[in-house]
Amino acid sequence: MRVRFLGTGTSQGIPVIACPCEVCHSPDHHDQRLRSSVLLEWRGLSLVIDCGPDFRQQMLQARVRKLDAVLLTHGHKDHTGGLDDVRSFNFLQKKAMPVYANAEVLEDIRREFSYIFAKNRYPGVPKLELIRINNEPFYLQDTLIQPLLVFHGSMPVYGFRIGGFAYITDASAIPGETIALLEGIDTLVLNALRKEKHPTHFNLEEAIRMAGQLKAGRTYLTHIGHLMGRSKEVGAALPPNVFLAYDGLEISL
Repeated sequence: MRVRFLGTGTSQGIPVIACPCEVCHSPDHHDQRLRSSVLLEWRGLSLVIDCGPDFRQQMLQARVRKLDAVLLTHGHKDHTGGLDDVRSFNFLQKKAMPVYANAEVLEDIRREFSYIFAKNRYPGVPKLELIRINNEPFYLQDTLIQPLLVFHGSMPVYGFRIGGFAYITDASAIPGETIALLEGIDTLVLNALRKEKHPTHFNLEEAIRMAGQLKAGRTYLTHIGHLMGRSKEVGAALPPNVFLAYDGLEISL
């Protein structure tokens, strides 16, 4: 499996145009982050987890020519706002895009993108095949995907496990039953918003502690806000098997 980090940032924080901090204006590309999303490719299958407002730019930068499915963790716009731009793949692939999410997120999509599902659809609007998921594992082609229920404050959010790889974002708590599903994980992607505590996201200390509890072989931190600080300084202080992910990072499993 090849994992490509399309975005490792968040909408949290002051817009870069108004922010005087050194992170927002850093020349280091590790500090320049689009909204969090990851591309997974294996066995001829290509999918993204989350489809935020930067989706089009991310697809162009990564030169993605084929996309088989979109998996959504939750309904916040920084994770769903780019769904309109799947229309390019509709055109290239001559079919609707399968979108996997829980019932609440699918309802959000029908409401937020009502023109896609209108009775008299405007020519050229995106075509989505909405597929409901829950805690039960499901298959994409011949690959088993295990949803991972976590909590974003009190809001249920889904991460996903595929083999020895797991992706969890926008979490502040992982229930015991989900921790059991993460046993034996080799590569973990986990959110870490900033160093200070936050009510609905893991901070850096909490993410490192959770990675240790899960005994992941290696952990990549994502959904990073500018209040985390410069990647170079933060990364130098991390445990040996924990890394700050960055836009464009590729890993092979």
